[in-house]
Amino acid sequence: MSIKIRLARAGAKKKPFYQVVVADCRARRDGRFIENVGTYDPNKNPAVANLSEEKTLEWLGKGAQPTDTVKQILKKAGIWEKYKAV
Repeated sequence: MSIKIRLARAGAKKKPFYQVVVADCRARRDGRFIENVGTYDPNKNPAVANLSEEKTLEWLGKGAQPTDTVKQILKKAGIWEKYKAV
């Protein structure tokens, strides 16, 4: 079973808001997930990401793979560097 850290879309039409979730790769984009680790709001300028650093580092340590978009969000938040330093 491959675990991914990815975005699940929420919000209204033309006003996206995303939850950063840990999910099985076979689950639907907005379907079942294991844990919610934060949010991402691209409508703000600059975009705002609120992530639980503890939960994110825990799941990365367990082998969860972030998608390309989530990896960029983690780099901007400084979490990716902390994970690579460990």
